[in-house]
Amino acid sequence: MKNLLFALLCVSTLLFSCKQSDIAPSGTKNTETNATAGGTLRVFDQILFYDGYAATVSEPVPEGVIRVNNSKYVKKLTAAQIESIGNVLQMKVTIKAACDNYDRIAYAGLALVKKNTTYSDADAKHLEIGRFITPFMNKNKKPDEVPYLFSINNVASILKDATINSDYDLYFELSVFGVPYAANKEIAGCAGRNDTFFGTVDLISTNSGVTATTPAVILEPMSFNQNINNYDNTDVAGKTVKSITVNLATAVKSAKLYLITSNHGANSGGEEYNRRDHFIYFDNVQKLTYKPGGKSCEPYRPVNTQGNGIYGPTPKTTAQWASFSNWCPGDAIPIRVIDLGDLTAGSHTFKIEVPDAVFKDKQGYIPLSVYLQGEK
Repeated sequence: MKNLLFALLCVSTLLFSCKQSDIAPSGTKNTETNATAGGTLRVFDQILFYDGYAATVSEPVPEGVIRVNNSKYVKKLTAAQIESIGNVLQMKVTIKAACDNYDRIAYAGLALVKKNTTYSDADAKHLEIGRFITPFMNKNKKPDEVPYLFSINNVASILKDATINSDYDLYFELSVFGVPYAANKEIAGCAGRNDTFFGTVDLISTNSGVTATTPAVILEPMSFNQNINNYDNTDVAGKTVKSITVNLATAVKSAKLYLITSNHGANSGGEEYNRRDHFIYFDNVQKLTYKPGGKSCEPYRPVNTQGNGIYGPTPKTTAQWASFSNWCPGDAIPIRVIDLGDLTAGSHTFKIEVPDAVFKDKQGYIPLSVYLQGEK
Protein backbone atom coordinates (compact mmCIF):
# COMPACT_ATOMS: atom_id res chain seq x y z
CA MET A 1 0.00 0.00 0.00
CA LYS A 2 2.79 2.44 0.94
CA ASN A 3 4.64 1.94 -2.36
CA LEU A 4 1.42 2.25 -4.35
CA LEU A 5 0.48 5.44 -2.51
CA PHE A 6 3.91 6.95 -3.14
CA ALA A 7 3.61 6.14 -6.86
CA LEU A 8 0.18 7.75 -7.07
CA LEU A 9 1.40 10.89 -5.34
CA CYS A 10 4.47 11.18 -7.54
CA VAL A 11 2.47 10.76 -10.74
CA SER A 12 -0.12 13.32 -9.73
CA THR A 13 2.30 15.95 -8.43
CA LEU A 14 3.23 18.60 -10.99
CA LEU A 15 7.01 18.64 -11.17
CA PHE A 16 8.85 21.74 -12.23
CA SER A 17 12.22 23.30 -11.56
CA CYS A 18 13.47 26.73 -10.56
CA LYS A 19 16.71 28.64 -10.45
CA GLN A 20 17.53 32.18 -9.42
CA SER A 21 20.35 34.74 -9.23
CA ASP A 22 20.36 38.46 -9.77
CA ILE A 23 24.07 38.91 -9.34
CA ALA A 24 25.93 37.04 -12.08
CA PRO A 25 28.32 39.35 -13.94
CA SER A 26 28.24 39.59 -17.72
CA GLY A 27 29.80 36.64 -19.47
CA THR A 28 30.08 34.43 -16.38
CA LYS A 29 29.99 30.73 -17.24
CA ASN A 30 29.38 27.68 -15.09
CA THR A 31 31.15 24.41 -15.89
CA GLU A 32 29.88 21.03 -14.64
CA THR A 33 32.97 18.96 -13.83
CA ASN A 34 32.07 16.57 -11.01
CA ALA A 35 31.10 13.41 -12.87
CA THR A 36 30.87 11.43 -9.61
CA ALA A 37 28.32 13.71 -7.90
CA GLY A 38 25.03 12.20 -6.84
CA GLY A 39 23.28 10.25 -4.12
CA THR A 40 20.87 11.23 -1.36
CA LEU A 41 21.46 14.17 0.94
CA ARG A 42 19.14 14.28 3.96
CA VAL A 43 18.69 17.92 4.91
CA PHE A 44 16.06 17.52 7.66
CA ASP A 45 15.36 14.23 9.43
CA GLN A 46 11.90 14.18 11.06
CA ILE A 47 12.29 17.72 12.31
CA LEU A 48 9.38 18.46 14.68
CA PHE A 49 7.10 21.47 14.20
CA TYR A 50 5.05 23.13 16.93
CA ASP A 51 1.98 25.34 17.36
CA GLY A 52 2.37 28.13 14.82
CA TYR A 53 0.50 30.64 16.98
CA ALA A 54 2.40 29.98 20.21
CA ALA A 55 5.66 31.44 21.51
CA THR A 56 8.70 29.80 19.95
CA VAL A 57 9.67 26.68 21.90
CA SER A 58 13.14 26.13 23.33
CA GLU A 59 13.40 22.43 22.51
CA PRO A 60 16.86 21.43 21.22
CA VAL A 61 17.42 21.18 17.47
CA PRO A 62 19.84 18.98 15.51
CA GLU A 63 23.31 20.30 14.79
CA GLY A 64 23.32 22.94 12.05
CA VAL A 65 19.54 23.53 12.19
CA ILE A 66 18.11 26.96 13.04
CA ARG A 67 14.56 27.25 14.35
CA VAL A 68 13.25 30.52 12.89
CA ASN A 69 9.93 29.99 14.70
CA ASN A 70 7.66 27.07 15.59
CA SER A 71 6.68 26.55 11.97
CA LYS A 72 9.97 27.12 10.13
CA TYR A 73 13.49 25.68 10.16
CA VAL A 74 16.55 26.48 8.05
CA LYS A 75 19.87 24.72 7.59
CA LYS A 76 22.98 25.90 5.81
CA LEU A 77 24.30 23.67 3.04
CA THR A 78 28.05 23.12 3.30
CA ALA A 79 30.42 23.39 0.37
CA ALA A 80 30.98 19.63 0.52
CA GLN A 81 27.23 18.95 0.43
CA ILE A 82 26.77 21.27 -2.53
CA GLU A 83 29.68 19.60 -4.32
CA SER A 84 28.05 16.20 -3.77
CA ILE A 85 24.82 17.18 -5.55
CA GLY A 86 24.49 16.12 -9.17
CA ASN A 87 22.87 18.11 -11.96
CA VAL A 88 19.75 15.90 -12.06
CA LEU A 89 17.99 16.70 -8.81
CA GLN A 90 14.79 15.69 -7.06
CA MET A 91 13.45 16.85 -3.72
CA LYS A 92 11.42 14.45 -1.59
CA VAL A 93 9.51 15.98 1.32
CA THR A 94 7.89 13.56 3.77
CA ILE A 95 5.36 14.83 6.30
CA LYS A 96 4.51 12.62 9.27
CA ALA A 97 1.55 13.14 11.60
CA ALA A 98 2.01 14.43 15.14
CA CYS A 99 -0.76 16.39 16.91
CA ASP A 100 -2.39 18.38 14.11
CA ASN A 101 -5.18 16.51 12.33
CA TYR A 102 -6.11 19.25 9.83
CA ASP A 103 -4.97 20.17 6.32
CA ARG A 104 -2.28 22.88 6.41
CA ILE A 105 -0.28 24.84 3.85
CA ALA A 106 3.46 24.18 3.79
CA TYR A 107 6.49 24.80 1.59
CA ALA A 108 10.16 24.02 1.02
CA GLY A 109 12.50 26.76 -0.07
CA LEU A 110 16.00 28.03 -0.53
CA ALA A 111 17.36 31.14 1.22
CA LEU A 112 20.29 33.14 -0.13
CA VAL A 113 22.17 34.88 2.69
CA LYS A 114 25.07 37.27 2.14
CA LYS A 115 28.34 35.40 2.47
CA ASN A 116 29.71 34.91 5.97
CA THR A 117 26.91 36.78 7.74
CA THR A 118 24.58 35.57 10.47
CA TYR A 119 21.30 34.15 9.17
CA SER A 120 18.54 36.76 9.08
CA ASP A 121 15.16 35.65 7.81
CA ALA A 122 14.19 39.23 6.99
CA ASP A 123 17.35 39.98 5.00
CA ALA A 124 17.62 36.70 3.06
CA LYS A 125 16.42 36.25 -0.51
CA HIS A 126 13.87 33.43 -0.41
CA LEU A 127 12.91 31.06 -3.23
CA GLU A 128 9.86 28.85 -2.91
CA ILE A 129 10.71 25.56 -4.63
CA GLY A 130 7.76 23.42 -3.55
CA ARG A 131 4.37 24.14 -1.92
CA PHE A 132 2.07 21.42 -0.65
CA ILE A 133 -0.97 20.75 1.53
CA THR A 134 -0.87 18.32 4.43
CA PRO A 135 -3.68 15.75 4.64
CA PHE A 136 -6.10 15.29 7.52
CA MET A 137 -4.09 12.74 9.53
CA ASN A 138 -4.74 10.84 12.73
CA LYS A 139 -1.32 9.93 14.09
CA ASN A 140 -2.70 6.66 15.47
CA LYS A 141 -3.79 5.39 12.05
CA LYS A 142 -1.80 4.19 9.03
CA PRO A 143 -0.59 5.58 6.75
CA ASP A 144 0.67 8.29 9.10
CA GLU A 145 2.93 10.03 6.58
CA VAL A 146 2.77 11.34 3.02
CA PRO A 147 5.58 11.96 0.49
CA TYR A 148 5.79 14.81 -2.02
CA LEU A 149 8.28 14.58 -4.90
CA PHE A 150 9.55 17.53 -6.94
CA SER A 151 11.94 17.65 -9.89
CA ILE A 152 14.25 20.63 -9.28
CA ASN A 153 17.09 20.41 -11.79
CA ASN A 154 17.26 24.18 -11.98
CA VAL A 155 17.82 24.37 -8.23
CA ALA A 156 20.89 22.24 -8.88
CA SER A 157 21.99 25.02 -11.23
CA ILE A 158 21.62 27.54 -8.39
CA LEU A 159 23.60 25.38 -6.02
CA LYS A 160 26.38 24.93 -8.57
CA ASP A 161 26.57 28.55 -9.72
CA ALA A 162 30.04 29.90 -8.90
CA THR A 163 28.98 33.54 -8.57
CA ILE A 164 26.05 32.74 -6.29
CA ASN A 165 28.32 30.65 -4.10
CA SER A 166 30.92 33.40 -3.90
CA ASP A 167 28.36 35.99 -2.81
CA TYR A 168 25.87 33.95 -0.78
CA ASP A 169 25.59 31.16 1.74
CA LEU A 170 22.75 28.82 0.78
CA TYR A 171 20.22 27.68 3.37
CA PHE A 172 17.50 25.13 2.85
CA GLU A 173 14.20 25.89 4.55
CA LEU A 174 11.08 23.95 5.47
CA SER A 175 7.89 25.56 6.77
CA VAL A 176 4.76 23.79 8.04
CA PHE A 177 2.28 26.03 9.85
CA GLY A 178 0.08 23.89 12.09
CA VAL A 179 -1.95 24.11 15.29
CA PRO A 180 -2.81 21.29 17.72
CA TYR A 181 -6.05 22.57 19.23
CA ALA A 182 -8.47 20.16 17.54
CA ALA A 183 -6.13 17.19 17.95
CA ASN A 184 -5.75 17.99 21.66
CA LYS A 185 -9.42 17.01 22.02
CA GLU A 186 -9.93 14.52 19.19
CA ILE A 187 -6.75 12.41 18.94
CA ALA A 188 -5.74 9.93 21.61
CA GLY A 189 -2.34 10.81 23.04
CA CYS A 190 -2.47 14.49 21.99
CA ALA A 191 -4.01 16.06 25.10
CA GLY A 192 -1.85 18.92 26.32
CA ARG A 193 0.66 18.64 23.45
CA ASN A 194 1.77 21.46 21.13
CA ASP A 195 3.68 19.53 18.44
CA THR A 196 2.04 19.35 15.02
CA PHE A 197 4.00 17.54 12.26
CA PHE A 198 7.36 15.90 11.55
CA GLY A 199 9.16 16.93 8.35
CA THR A 200 11.91 15.15 6.42
CA VAL A 201 13.65 16.48 3.29
CA ASP A 202 15.88 14.44 0.99
CA LEU A 203 17.74 15.85 -2.01
CA ILE A 204 18.15 12.94 -4.42
CA SER A 205 20.52 13.49 -7.32
CA THR A 206 22.43 11.84 -10.11
CA ASN A 207 24.79 13.23 -12.72
CA SER A 208 23.87 13.23 -16.38
CA GLY A 209 27.48 12.41 -17.20
CA VAL A 210 27.69 15.40 -19.51
CA THR A 211 30.38 17.99 -18.88
CA ALA A 212 28.89 21.20 -20.11
CA THR A 213 29.47 24.94 -20.00
CA THR A 214 26.25 26.75 -19.16
CA PRO A 215 25.28 30.43 -19.25
CA ALA A 216 25.20 32.42 -16.03
CA VAL A 217 21.93 32.32 -14.13
CA ILE A 218 19.92 35.55 -13.92
CA LEU A 219 17.25 35.96 -11.28
CA GLU A 220 14.81 38.57 -10.06
CA PRO A 221 12.76 37.56 -6.99
CA MET A 222 9.40 39.32 -7.20
CA SER A 223 7.11 37.90 -4.51
CA PHE A 224 7.60 35.30 -1.81
CA ASN A 225 4.46 34.00 -0.06
CA GLN A 226 2.82 37.41 -0.19
CA ASN A 227 -0.87 37.11 0.69
CA ILE A 228 -3.00 39.00 -1.82
CA ASN A 229 -6.77 39.55 -1.73
CA ASN A 230 -9.29 42.28 -2.54
CA TYR A 231 -9.54 44.00 0.84
CA ASP A 232 -6.11 44.75 2.35
CA ASN A 233 -3.47 43.78 -0.20
CA THR A 234 -4.53 44.78 -3.68
CA ASP A 235 -3.81 47.49 -6.21
CA VAL A 236 -7.51 48.44 -6.34
CA ALA A 237 -9.84 48.19 -3.33
CA GLY A 238 -12.59 45.66 -3.97
CA LYS A 239 -10.68 43.91 -6.78
CA THR A 240 -8.12 41.12 -6.60
CA VAL A 241 -5.26 42.53 -8.64
CA LYS A 242 -1.58 42.83 -7.85
CA SER A 243 1.20 44.37 -9.96
CA ILE A 244 4.93 43.97 -9.35
CA THR A 245 7.61 45.93 -11.20
CA VAL A 246 11.03 44.42 -11.84
CA ASN A 247 14.06 46.35 -13.05
CA LEU A 248 16.52 44.33 -15.10
CA ALA A 249 20.09 45.59 -14.96
CA THR A 250 20.92 43.72 -18.13
CA ALA A 251 19.17 41.96 -20.98
CA VAL A 252 17.91 38.46 -20.13
CA LYS A 253 17.80 35.54 -22.53
CA SER A 254 15.12 32.82 -22.39
CA ALA A 255 13.35 34.47 -19.47
CA LYS A 256 10.66 32.59 -17.55
CA LEU A 257 8.30 33.34 -14.71
CA TYR A 258 7.94 30.67 -12.02
CA LEU A 259 4.56 31.15 -10.36
CA ILE A 260 2.89 29.50 -7.36
CA THR A 261 -0.59 30.43 -6.14
CA SER A 262 -3.21 28.65 -4.05
CA ASN A 263 -6.62 29.84 -2.87
CA HIS A 264 -7.44 29.77 0.85
CA GLY A 265 -10.40 30.75 3.00
CA ALA A 266 -12.28 27.96 4.80
CA ASN A 267 -15.27 30.04 5.90
CA SER A 268 -18.67 29.36 4.36
CA GLY A 269 -18.45 30.57 0.77
CA GLY A 270 -14.69 30.94 1.15
CA GLU A 271 -12.16 30.95 -1.64
CA GLU A 272 -10.99 27.39 -0.93
CA TYR A 273 -14.30 26.07 -2.25
CA ASN A 274 -14.78 28.32 -5.28
CA ARG A 275 -12.73 27.84 -8.42
CA ARG A 276 -11.78 31.16 -10.04
CA ASP A 277 -10.13 32.13 -13.31
CA HIS A 278 -6.65 33.60 -12.80
CA PHE A 279 -5.14 35.96 -15.41
CA ILE A 280 -1.41 36.64 -15.69
CA TYR A 281 0.02 39.62 -17.59
CA PHE A 282 3.58 40.72 -18.32
CA ASP A 283 4.19 44.19 -19.71
CA ASN A 284 0.41 44.45 -20.25
CA VAL A 285 0.32 41.34 -22.46
CA GLN A 286 -1.77 38.42 -21.24
CA LYS A 287 0.51 35.39 -20.86
CA LEU A 288 -1.61 32.81 -19.05
CA THR A 289 -5.14 32.01 -17.92
CA TYR A 290 -5.75 29.18 -15.49
CA LYS A 291 -8.33 27.89 -13.03
CA PRO A 292 -6.85 25.94 -10.09
CA GLY A 293 -8.17 22.50 -9.25
CA GLY A 294 -10.43 20.51 -11.56
CA LYS A 295 -9.01 17.08 -10.82
CA SER A 296 -10.10 14.23 -8.59
CA CYS A 297 -8.82 14.17 -5.02
CA GLU A 298 -9.71 10.49 -4.58
CA PRO A 299 -6.08 9.30 -5.02
CA TYR A 300 -5.28 11.12 -1.77
CA ARG A 301 -8.13 9.65 0.27
CA PRO A 302 -5.90 6.90 1.79
CA VAL A 303 -3.65 9.45 3.56
CA ASN A 304 -6.60 11.44 4.89
CA THR A 305 -7.06 9.16 7.90
CA GLN A 306 -8.89 11.74 10.02
CA GLY A 307 -12.56 12.15 9.20
CA ASN A 308 -13.26 15.54 7.63
CA GLY A 309 -15.84 17.53 5.73
CA ILE A 310 -13.91 17.65 2.46
CA TYR A 311 -13.76 13.95 1.73
CA GLY A 312 -16.85 12.69 3.52
CA PRO A 313 -17.60 8.98 4.00
CA THR A 314 -18.02 7.96 0.34
CA PRO A 315 -16.02 8.56 -2.88
CA LYS A 316 -16.87 11.50 -5.12
CA THR A 317 -16.84 11.60 -8.91
CA THR A 318 -14.27 13.67 -10.77
CA ALA A 319 -17.06 16.07 -11.72
CA GLN A 320 -18.00 16.52 -8.07
CA TRP A 321 -14.41 17.27 -7.13
CA ALA A 322 -14.05 19.67 -10.05
CA SER A 323 -17.07 21.64 -8.90
CA PHE A 324 -15.36 22.99 -5.78
CA SER A 325 -11.83 21.74 -5.20
CA ASN A 326 -8.92 24.15 -5.70
CA TRP A 327 -6.41 21.66 -4.29
CA CYS A 328 -6.29 18.28 -2.56
CA PRO A 329 -5.19 17.62 1.03
CA GLY A 330 -2.05 15.50 0.61
CA ASP A 331 -1.10 16.92 -2.80
CA ALA A 332 1.41 19.48 -4.07
CA ILE A 333 0.43 22.88 -5.47
CA PRO A 334 1.40 23.29 -9.15
CA ILE A 335 4.29 25.50 -10.19
CA ARG A 336 3.35 27.29 -13.40
CA VAL A 337 6.20 28.19 -15.74
CA ILE A 338 5.55 31.06 -18.16
CA ASP A 339 7.91 31.61 -21.10
CA LEU A 340 8.69 35.27 -21.73
CA GLY A 341 11.41 34.95 -24.35
CA ASP A 342 14.28 37.43 -24.43
CA LEU A 343 13.88 40.62 -22.39
CA THR A 344 15.63 43.97 -22.66
CA ALA A 345 17.26 45.72 -19.74
CA GLY A 346 15.00 48.13 -17.89
CA SER A 347 11.60 48.14 -16.18
CA HIS A 348 9.03 45.35 -16.68
CA THR A 349 5.73 44.66 -14.92
CA PHE A 350 4.06 41.43 -13.79
CA LYS A 351 0.35 41.45 -12.92
CA ILE A 352 -2.03 38.83 -11.53
CA GLU A 353 -5.78 39.36 -11.56
CA VAL A 354 -8.56 37.16 -10.14
CA PRO A 355 -11.65 39.22 -10.97
CA ASP A 356 -14.29 36.79 -9.64
CA ALA A 357 -12.72 36.31 -6.19
CA VAL A 358 -15.10 37.38 -3.41
CA PHE A 359 -13.25 36.86 -0.08
CA LYS A 360 -16.54 36.68 1.79
CA ASP A 361 -16.55 38.55 5.10
CA LYS A 362 -13.04 39.78 4.26
CA GLN A 363 -11.58 36.37 4.96
CA GLY A 364 -9.09 34.34 2.95
CA TYR A 365 -6.03 35.02 0.85
CA ILE A 366 -3.98 33.87 -2.16
CA PRO A 367 -0.31 33.36 -1.26
CA LEU A 368 1.71 34.57 -4.26
CA SER A 369 5.24 33.46 -5.04
CA VAL A 370 6.79 34.46 -8.35
CA TYR A 371 10.24 35.16 -9.69
CA LEU A 372 11.80 35.85 -13.07
CA GLN A 373 14.65 33.60 -14.20
CA GLY A 374 16.71 33.49 -17.30
CA GLU A 375 20.22 33.44 -18.71
CA LYS A 376 22.94 36.00 -19.21
